[in-house]
Amino acid sequence: MSEAIHEASRAEKLRRIEALGIDPWGGRFDGHMPIAGIRELPIAADNEPKPKVRAAGRIRRRRIQGNVHFLDLWDQTGEVQVMIGKKQVGEIGWSLAQNLDLGDLLGVDGEFGKTRMGELTIFASQLTFLAKSLEPHPDKHKGLQDVELRQRLRYLDLIYNPETLQRAHQRVAIIRTIRNYLDGRGYCEVETPIFHSIAGGAAARPFITHHNALDIDLFLRIALELHLKRLLVGGIERVYEIGRVFRNEGISKKHNPEFTMLELYQAYGNYETMMELTEGLVVACVDSLGKGRQLQYGEKPIDFSPPWQRASYSDLFRKHVGAPIDDMAAVVRRAQDLNVALELKDEKTGTSTPKEHDVLVHELFEHCVEQHLAGPVFVYDYPAALCPLTKRKPGNPQIAERFELYIHGMELANAYTELNDP
Repeated sequence: MSEAIHEASRAEKLRRIEALGIDPWGGRFDGHMPIAGIRELPIAADNEPKPKVRAAGRIRRRRIQGNVHFLDLWDQTGEVQVMIGKKQVGEIGWSLAQNLDLGDLLGVDGEFGKTRMGELTIFASQLTFLAKSLEPHPDKHKGLQDVELRQRLRYLDLIYNPETLQRAHQRVAIIRTIRNYLDGRGYCEVETPIFHSIAGGAAARPFITHHNALDIDLFLRIALELHLKRLLVGGIERVYEIGRVFRNEGISKKHNPEFTMLELYQAYGNYETMMELTEGLVVACVDSLGKGRQLQYGEKPIDFSPPWQRASYSDLFRKHVGAPIDDMAAVVRRAQDLNVALELKDEKTGTSTPKEHDVLVHELFEHCVEQHLAGPVFVYDYPAALCPLTKRKPGNPQIAERFELYIHGMELANAYTELNDP
């Protein structure tokens, strides 16, 4: 059956529901329990009354067997079978049942128990129609499998792929934990402007917009940094923001033009302070998921149990690249062995210039080292030339007090002791 025929059928059912004197767009429906809570209720013995329940949710499956209909009713906590009998719901309720579709929202009052087959079921005594879904939904068994369609229709992805809904709930738990953790340590959460007069705080291409009243171009922020630092100077000694940032660059599995960033600053600390805070914060977020500290990432396990590994940039470079970081000739030889270009080419002019030593070093680090950082591991003490606004290590100005947190080759956090010498 074509999509147009499906839509026409649903529109006709909507009209029939209206003809029954029922508002097809529903209204307030108080007192319903989460379906997961209903499923946990004790099952009454044969000679005992069944508990009365009230549920609300979306119809995900429908089976008709003569004078009995079976529905699978779903909400964000779970799913339960509903049995609708002609005698039990009355004439109007039964007429309503004939006009239900997958995706419709339905309220159910009834008794909770088991069928003869042992299926947990709400035996309906009253139906309350809450909203009509006018577009066809995927079949429950086939679900929504097309990856591109799942990305474009996230609302259906949430309904028909439990792992997507689970990730959404986990994200909520993680954000809540971040706030609680930082608030409990004296950090102040703030909101700072999204429109910036200069695109600062990171090296990224910004989105540009125009302010009509002021007749000036403005940039959507590429980082949260600048305003937070001003607040730090102004006396808010521990400050953070969880906010959206925008970078007009490529799209990949690891990069999105619009994403959420956590950025925080603390007076009277250094990059070791931030390592300790980052480790505690991430462990707290892992604990909030309630699945222990060893989690699965694809086929790879990650053990978040502290203390985490700490390794210097230079030690990792020597181990995986096979050359001392400060031996320029050895670094060039390894680059040649690995087919890493020694020159930067200007696409406009066609000219080439030799790469600076630290630039070549970091390209080799990305090429040879990152893939081995299973982690969680803090990589610390970066070449100073890569970190121009970072305080230098006492006694060694070639090293910057910076770290990055890696897990399975991905950088998840970046921090440093801020340079405060103008």
